[in-house]
Amino acid sequence: MIEDDAYQGLNHLSTLILTGNPIQSLALGAFSGLSSLEKLVAVETNLASLEDFPIGHLKTLKELNVAHNLIHSFKFPEYFSNLPNLEHLDLSNNKIQNVYHEDLKVLHQMPLLNLSLDLSLNPLDFIEPGTFKEIKLNELTLRSNFNSTHVMKTCIQGLAGLKINRLVLGEFKNERNLQSFDRSVLEGLCNLTFEKFRIAYFSEFPRDDIGLFNCLVNVSMISLLSLDLDSLEALPKDCRWQHLELINCNFKQFPTLKLNSLKKFVFIDNKGMSTFTEFELPNLQFLDLKRNRLSFKGCCSHTNFGTTKLKHLDLSFNDVITMNSNFLGLEQLEHLDFQHSNLKQANDFSVFLSLRNLRYLDISYTNTRVVFHGIFVGLVRLQTLKMAGNSFQNNLLPDIFTELTNLIILDLSKCQLEQVSQMAFHSLPRLQVLNMSHNKLLSLDTLPYKPLHSLRILDCSFNRIMESKEQELQHLPRSLALLNLTQNDFACVCEHQSFLQWVKDQRQLLVGAEQMMCTQPLDMQDMPVLSFRNATCQMNKMIISVSVLTVLLVSVAGVLVYKFYFHLMLLAGCKKYGRGESTYDAFVIYSSQDEDWVRNELVKNLEEGVPPFQLCLHYRDFIPGVAIAANIIQEGFHKSRKVIVVVSQHFIQSRWCIFEYEIAQTWQFLSSRAGIIFIVLHKLEKSLLRQQVELYRLLNRNTYLEWEDSVLGRHIFWRRLRKALLDGKPWRPEGTADADSREQEATAST
Repeated sequence: MIEDDAYQGLNHLSTLILTGNPIQSLALGAFSGLSSLEKLVAVETNLASLEDFPIGHLKTLKELNVAHNLIHSFKFPEYFSNLPNLEHLDLSNNKIQNVYHEDLKVLHQMPLLNLSLDLSLNPLDFIEPGTFKEIKLNELTLRSNFNSTHVMKTCIQGLAGLKINRLVLGEFKNERNLQSFDRSVLEGLCNLTFEKFRIAYFSEFPRDDIGLFNCLVNVSMISLLSLDLDSLEALPKDCRWQHLELINCNFKQFPTLKLNSLKKFVFIDNKGMSTFTEFELPNLQFLDLKRNRLSFKGCCSHTNFGTTKLKHLDLSFNDVITMNSNFLGLEQLEHLDFQHSNLKQANDFSVFLSLRNLRYLDISYTNTRVVFHGIFVGLVRLQTLKMAGNSFQNNLLPDIFTELTNLIILDLSKCQLEQVSQMAFHSLPRLQVLNMSHNKLLSLDTLPYKPLHSLRILDCSFNRIMESKEQELQHLPRSLALLNLTQNDFACVCEHQSFLQWVKDQRQLLVGAEQMMCTQPLDMQDMPVLSFRNATCQMNKMIISVSVLTVLLVSVAGVLVYKFYFHLMLLAGCKKYGRGESTYDAFVIYSSQDEDWVRNELVKNLEEGVPPFQLCLHYRDFIPGVAIAANIIQEGFHKSRKVIVVVSQHFIQSRWCIFEYEIAQTWQFLSSRAGIIFIVLHKLEKSLLRQQVELYRLLNRNTYLEWEDSVLGRHIFWRRLRKALLDGKPWRPEGTADADSREQEATAST
């Protein structure tokens, strides 16, 4: 049930999908308020009629899909005259059997010239002659509608007078109603005016096609999909077809066509033959022959295709293609695709020499082993080159792109590359996208990329990169916006410390930096590269120095004393102040970026609450003129019972905060009465939190407080925090009753 004004206020909603809801009641104002709706889908909603569908006010509606319902009548309601922008109406899989002239009265009065109408899977029996006369549509689809060729023939004759841009007839792969097909079925098409025609999925298509296409001679585009055709020879001599598609039609031999008007020929997924046969189409500009398992003994020149005007040639996903000419007569080619075909002799000479207008070339997965350095000579205007899945001599990328000065996109993935020549890319100043993924590169040698002044995207993922030398990292182009180094074999060891630090510093440049994992040493395996800490390397160096250079024991001891100076100060202070009474209830560690929350929430609720707590804060309680570190230890830790740590994204990124946190750990260890209370301000991403491994482990092992800005959340938060601060607080019997009453009042007001 959808009641009045159910969508009121959704003025900017453009798409509404109600599929699969068993709607029993629609109020007259059910869709009111949807002043911008362009697409409405009501598939499988038990809709029985368009008459009662309250959409007449949706003037912006472009697409209405009411397929798979219970609609019996094809009558267009009067409100269709209020839908001037309607472009697509899907009535497929309903219960419509008959179409009468009265049904389309609205379209006669208020034509919808751009309307595409889908009536597929309706059990049509009759279309009244003259119903569609003088009506103009963009597209009409009738598939799996008829239970006999006689009914189909009668209904097509009922379409007489229709003017349409594209007509689609036939059946669906899994919805076959007709056992045979009579060519006389299409005779009624002579009474229609249309530009494009598609017919699909007729298994028993007539072998003798003479006269079959007599009513289609004036169309500009014809598409034959999944028809059981052996050949296509006897075409009318006056055919004006400009675009012909033959898709999955089981041809036993390549069709010999002679169509002077044809400009675009698509012949794909016809796997019943193995050898390409030359044809003559003098005006052909677009040729798509992919996925036919064809073999070409000689390729390619104008004699193969009978034209010199070809601009687009797709020979992908075929069998063996032997290159024995350099595209003589095909100099106008702009797009050439050989991917997943087996190229032969492409390395013997400059096969692309004459293709000076070519913009796009794909030779991916063609079993090409690049040995000849002049393989791409002549491609001076090439903008996209894809050669993934091939190989190079000695697994080295040489200088083979000398003339490709206009190249923008280059794909060298899965080429088993182990090395890149220093001059490999020196002639590619306009290159913007370079894919080097899924190779065997051992290091990120950036010097070859230095000449790429326009490079925006560099993908080196799925290699074996362990590191990059510090002096090489400076050679990356300044224009680079995205660098992908994921799925490599990074060694997170001190030897590569400079590279690992560079990774941390370049997080914005690196794609998926959080997914960059260490593969060695074993104790760091599968840990994020970002979790590697330089401090570990410094500690290891000290240990090695102490064990190996015993003669420098005094010097090393001095270094250790200097490094742990603040920890020693803390130890001395603990002995001095250990038995005295604390001045503050808690010392607060927080980032300056979170100071507003500390002042307005923490200080206000604790120091002005009941009972009141005294906090130690940087900005207020530190002694001027004393070093910050000394203030932290003497005024912060020594004079406080507890420590409150306010953890946030800013906290993790602050060196001072991490320093204070590390000192707090030492203080907690040295002082038996000390305690650390963690407050997490916001939900933290685990990848960011893992940068501080100890803090991450500590939060996982201990209970901490989470700030939640809601009435109930605030109440629970302050109650738990006060309870934690009261632990160990000296008891003061005087004023106990007053304090208790004030606490109850404060709790109630909160």
